[in-house]
Amino acid sequence: MRVTHLSPSGEIGGAERVILECLAVDAAVHNSVVTLADGPFLRAAETYGASTRCVPMPESLAAAGDAFDSTAGAARALLPTLWALPEFSRRFSRALVDDGPDLIHSHGIKTHVLSAMQSRRAPVVWHLHDYLSTRSASSKLLRLLGRRCALAIAVSDSVARDARRVLPASVPVMVVHNSVDVDRFVPSGPAVDLDALSGLAPAPRGTVRIGLPATFAKWKGHDVFLHAVARLRHSGVRAYIVGGPVYRTRNSQWTRIELEAIVERLGLRGQVGFAGLVDDMPSVYRALDIVVHASTRPEPFGLVIAEALACGRPLIASREGGAGELFADGVHALAAPGSDAAALAAAIDRLTGNQQEREAFGIAGRAHAIRAFSRERFAADLRSALAVLTASAPALEFV
Repeated sequence: MRVTHLSPSGEIGGAERVILECLAVDAAVHNSVVTLADGPFLRAAETYGASTRCVPMPESLAAAGDAFDSTAGAARALLPTLWALPEFSRRFSRALVDDGPDLIHSHGIKTHVLSAMQSRRAPVVWHLHDYLSTRSASSKLLRLLGRRCALAIAVSDSVARDARRVLPASVPVMVVHNSVDVDRFVPSGPAVDLDALSGLAPAPRGTVRIGLPATFAKWKGHDVFLHAVARLRHSGVRAYIVGGPVYRTRNSQWTRIELEAIVERLGLRGQVGFAGLVDDMPSVYRALDIVVHASTRPEPFGLVIAEALACGRPLIASREGGAGELFADGVHALAAPGSDAAALAAAIDRLTGNQQEREAFGIAGRAHAIRAFSRERFAADLRSALAVLTASAPALEFV
């Protein structure tokens, strides 16, 4: 059985972490990975035995996304790239011919579109890590191409409900919650020096470290987080933003310069550090006393939530969308409404001033993560979803 996973990015974002989990649980399957940009994700995939290839997408096409005012605006942005599309399409098609997959498993909007063009080679699975209906141009295109998709896998019930409103009724939509390596994401172990990564002087002893681990997508709530930090009543707190821009889509991401400008306006220089992208995320969580998830719109899943819980870190998270499926408020973590800096500040102050409560949340969160997000559970759910394909194509066998 040969499976080719497709990703638009070579960086390690949430979708790419899910692909790595797929590679980990499908050890008996011959996996390959094709990306549209180079980066550390390719090297990470190789550690799981996958063959990898990068087929670079033309820069102007890679930067085009749904951060446009209209479908017409997106079309105007794409016009300059039309001359490069035939050659790019040939290179992408050649990569799949060389891989010879029995199944094409796509993990991004751009690769969903590209994979649909390859549906005659092998059944196509769209792994949905995002809400389709929020993307004005892409939702229309994927509705048209949906008949070429054999199966859609949604990362949450929330994403599945949205997908069923967009995709043709003929496309089965199955839910598979993401997983976390609970043997790697553990409470004890090395902790990264966030001050050194951020270029800050060492924090005084007793400092409470709070962090927002997220890509620089604007809806991840970096601005809300910074405004909440500015409202904190407790002193002796240092905040960290961990992550960076992963995708090349225009207008949908913060730049570090923009976020640093917010820090300056709020008078937070020296209190907020930018640690950048860090490969060893367990060491990041272990360096934090409180982890914050501050998405301002419904979160398709919220991998940071699962990872933080697995590491036994006290967590404050938005419950919008699929994120609300991942924890019980007041049991495993504290919920704070998205876009509400005052509510987020109050939740941070509450945990900052109560070490006993932080420890209780850490213990409960870790136990919950082991039950809900283990690789064994993920593997079983993934096989159940893919069974839809084996029913129609018995030659496909998933171990």
